[in-house]
Amino acid sequence: RIGISGVDRREAVMAEEEERREAGRDELAESLADLFTSISTMIKGELEGTNNQLLLLEKMNQRVAEEYNGYGDVASGLRVFVEQLCEKNHGFEEHVQQIEKIDQQLTEFEAVVSMLDKYVSLLEKKVQSAHRNIPT
Repeated sequence: RIGISGVDRREAVMAEEEERREAGRDELAESLADLFTSISTMIKGELEGTNNQLLLLEKMNQRVAEEYNGYGDVASGLRVFVEQLCEKNHGFEEHVQQIEKIDQQLTEFEAVVSMLDKYVSLLEKKVQSAHRNIPT
């Protein structure tokens, strides 16, 4: 009986250890399942939040598109207007260059007139001097 009771004790101890291991495994499995459930719930919440943000962004884009729908014609008109202004500006620059050339020619003409005026004054003095020196 002593041998049998020792065997029974060993079997009982081994059975208890096995139960503890299984209980530990069950607890670990439950903890991991809870962890995965929590992570899945968190990811699902994040995805729903992101999806809501994307829907909001899409609605905002649609609203902006509706608001600015008519501005395409305005922008096209402005582009044509700016092109016309550029053409007129080019023509204006040509006129400015012509005016600058005329101004340069006028400056040169004024210099020639000034020289002629001095020459005429000199001739007048010579004529007056010659007229005074003529015997009467």
